Amino acid sequence: MQVRNGEKLLQKYGLKANDAILADEKHAPIYDELVTEHEVTYVAGGAAQNAARGAAYVLPSGSVVYTGAVGDDDLAEQLKEANKREGLDQVYLVKKGEKTGACAVVITGHYRSLVTTLRVAEKFEKSHLSSPEVAPLIKAAKYYYIEGYFLTHGVESAHELSSQASAAGKTFILNFSAPFIAQFFKAQLEQILPYTDVVIGNEAEAEAWASATGYPDVKDLAGIARSIVLLPKSNASRGRVVVFTQGAQNTVLVTADKPDEPKIFPVDALTDEEIVDTNGAGDAFAGGFIGALVAGKDLDGAVLAGHKLARSCVQQVGPQYPWPKLNIL
Repeated sequence: MQVRNGEKLLQKYGLKANDAILADEKHAPIYDELVTEHEVTYVAGGAAQNAARGAAYVLPSGSVVYTGAVGDDDLAEQLKEANKREGLDQVYLVKKGEKTGACAVVITGHYRSLVTTLRVAEKFEKSHLSSPEVAPLIKAAKYYYIEGYFLTHGVESAHELSSQASAAGKTFILNFSAPFIAQFFKAQLEQILPYTDVVIGNEAEAEAWASATGYPDVKDLAGIARSIVLLPKSNASRGRVVVFTQGAQNTVLVTADKPDEPKIFPVDALTDEEIVDTNGAGDAFAGGFIGALVAGKDLDGAVLAGHKLARSCVQQVGPQYPWPKLNIL
């Protein structure tokens, strides 16, 4: 659920204009307030699900499947409808009587402040991964993607999936998701990073990781990426890749085979008038990037696909993709 011109909401709830946080007790009233006092736009969300829908958008229908915990409510039905449009399959863990997670998105100018209440999402059970519905899908998959938010409550499931992927020589991708993940869940990230082949993040998340790990220059994106690329890795035969986006500025890519030779990709920036909503742009980049990798593109092509899908996303309301479908690849 998102609202525009939310400067007063930022002030009232102590929010930053360009940030992502988990709701605590003081934020609890914001969800009802948005509905009763503002004109709200409802858009299907969930960071990993946004990226999964993005990957599905650029790939043949049925190429991508998503799992997570939802309630048996209207929000879950909205998610299913959005997934269906992009050709994304889902195998939800449905918790009867529970509420599906929600995110209040406060738009001010071109900035978005995300306030997430996980609700049933944090009740995902590791046993679901070995269920008859999910286990065959995991076994058949070649690429796996997880958001940093999930590590706030599901590190055991993440460890199970990432270690399996590493042992099988498959590609495991992790998105840092938000600065607070590196700030407050560094230990959980460090449990998963040895099994991670690709790390995706933005400049704020890179800076948070640098601060949390004592990297001397928090603005040196290429250096921060290099430090992550060179961390110990379970499957040493597959070098790690780190990609950091910077909104309308350059994207930085660093690979383990050439850690001292970062690649810089300029962004084809839009004018202010062309930008409708930046909410979900990072997830769109991840979706385009992953979809391109699955389609057989090299890393350069994957970055360009990520840029293209993110560019199209910010011209929509919320994390959505244009119809009729664009040729992203």
